[in-house]
Amino acid sequence: MPVLCSAQIAAYRRDGFVRLEQAFPPALALRCCELLWQQIDEDPADPSLWRRPVVRVGSQTHPAFSDAARSPRWVQAIYEVAGPRADPAPWMGGTFAIRFPVDAEPGDDGWHIDGSFFGPDGGWWVNHWSKGRALLMLVLFSEVGVDDAPTRLGVGSHALVPAGLRPYAEEGVNHQHLALPAAVHALPRALATGGPGDVYLCHPFLVHAAQPHRGQAPRFVAQPGVGWKEGTRPARALPQA
Repeated sequence: MPVLCSAQIAAYRRDGFVRLEQAFPPALALRCCELLWQQIDEDPADPSLWRRPVVRVGSQTHPAFSDAARSPRWVQAIYEVAGPRADPAPWMGGTFAIRFPVDAEPGDDGWHIDGSFFGPDGGWWVNHWSKGRALLMLVLFSEVGVDDAPTRLGVGSHALVPAGLRPYAEEGVNHQHLALPAAVHALPRALATGGPGDVYLCHPFLVHAAQPHRGQAPRFVAQPGVGWKEGTRPARALPQA
């Protein structure tokens, strides 16, 4: 049976993202948070040690993260928005961004799209058909309210980005050097809020940004991607409505 209804699929195509509630069990998300705490210097019981606005942890292969990534509900939803050529990973890749409620500015809160493949300069690049990435995902492992540094999302921005990428053709460009269309900044904005186990399935061209944490409890969010099956080269990453 489908996980997402037709209205949610339409929302993904229109807005560039859709929230999947409880893509995996909340208890499993909290277990993953416990494992992440063990990998950083900060102490969950001592806020006086929380000095860094953001701490990043790399890909995770512990069984708890793999169990989350293999959740049938989550995997099915990936295929429903990205199509049968998507290739979900059975483990949790990408970066985990743990944001703390401290006064220091995070320094990483500019609007951008993520790169999807390694370019000739060793950085992350992107091209007009999103080589290497079928989806960007925002995976919530903790409660994320409006004050807890939820990722900001440019609603509908995924439809404006391809025009800026076409001049770079197949070769693509370093995502940090891509000039975003001015119209992106006039679009409505949404916040990726939710509870442990929720996942935002995002179009790879969705323009998004971090923000400072103004809440009380640290925020745990992962940013894994979904690749394409080997040999796949879609005509364009933006699905037809």
